Amino acid sequence: MIVGLLGLGKFIRLVPHPVIFGFVNGLAIIIFMSQLDQFKDISGSWLIGTQLYILVGLVLLTMLIIWGLPKITKAVPASLTAILVVFGMVTFLEIDTKTVGDIASIQGGFPPFHIPEIPFNLETLSLILPYAIIVAGVGLIESLLTLNIVDEITETRGRGNKEAVAQGAANMLSGVFSGMGGCAMIGQSLINVSNGARARLSGIVAAVMLLVFVMFGSSLIEKVPMAALTGLMIMVAIGTFEWASFSAFRRMPNSDIFVMIMVTLVTVFLHNLALAVIIGVIIAALVFAWDSAKRIRARKYIDENGVKHYEIYGPLFFGSVAVFNDKFDVLNDPEEVIIDFHESRVVDMSAIEALNKITERYFKVGKTVHLKHLSPDCMKLLKNADKIIDVNVLEDPTYKIVVDNI
Repeated sequence: MIVGLLGLGKFIRLVPHPVIFGFVNGLAIIIFMSQLDQFKDISGSWLIGTQLYILVGLVLLTMLIIWGLPKITKAVPASLTAILVVFGMVTFLEIDTKTVGDIASIQGGFPPFHIPEIPFNLETLSLILPYAIIVAGVGLIESLLTLNIVDEITETRGRGNKEAVAQGAANMLSGVFSGMGGCAMIGQSLINVSNGARARLSGIVAAVMLLVFVMFGSSLIEKVPMAALTGLMIMVAIGTFEWASFSAFRRMPNSDIFVMIMVTLVTVFLHNLALAVIIGVIIAALVFAWDSAKRIRARKYIDENGVKHYEIYGPLFFGSVAVFNDKFDVLNDPEEVIIDFHESRVVDMSAIEALNKITERYFKVGKTVHLKHLSPDCMKLLKNADKIIDVNVLEDPTYKIVVDNI
């Protein structure tokens, strides 16, 4: 809730597209691999013979209906139709196959109101808070990424901060009804959207019907064949996977391909979606910083008055400081030098320190240096600003430097 109220949901924009590709592809692989357990018996061995053939046949029938029905009509949800058709066949033909009830019972009752019986003091808070922050972070990352993906499918724009506040409030309410915390789930969201859902009412109906199934319809739901649900989830995995990412391999930079594959592998093998996204963002940021560091250039010339000009192009920040310093020939430059930042931008404190050092190098050999087109906060942070900066109010930029003491 704090993240939403402070408007921090917008930081999900920092997640690059290759990370989202990797996140989605990894999730699709996890969904698919989790369905393979349905092709095993209780001992963990693969099914053989008639049991396997029946299960595979029903799964393929489910997938065929989900794929083909929308091409004929969209008046009825394909997923629901597939489940009902397979359910009807298994029931009336008395086909021997695994059902939901063979896996686990879903019978339950209405969740009771219950305040957790723990001491409300700082000791309890210090114990719970680290885990609460981690769980909230994981939930927010998954929910906001799911929101982004749904926005792309529906061509709409969701409100991330509102989502964060709603999720926080719902999890707090869930806690006093003996429930667990939760977040948006991309599998269910894609099923919902693919069946035509476009408004909040669809989520409300899904939640209410789930409660109805648990409380009153468990005996019926437990008769649903697992083959129907397996086929449905395999189709969800196929629909979730970003197949366009393969065709993008030829157009994407190698660094983006590496980020996408890394996020996919972390998602699949560690089953930690939040960690995968964070690793992807860090790698992408480092690659961007490295590429940006190589883009800084300097156009040099000496005017008719014998003054040497350095016109800087590209961002000056911690990554490009070393390249920036190599551009200057302090000992062989004339008595007066102008460094022009009209086509550049001083980004952080490392850049300010680099400017201080380059001016000190010129001062030590008795030469005059002028820095042009710097923002006001750059001037404020430079040690010798009054001596070295040519102020031009009409042209000087107004951007801010990323430091703590401005």
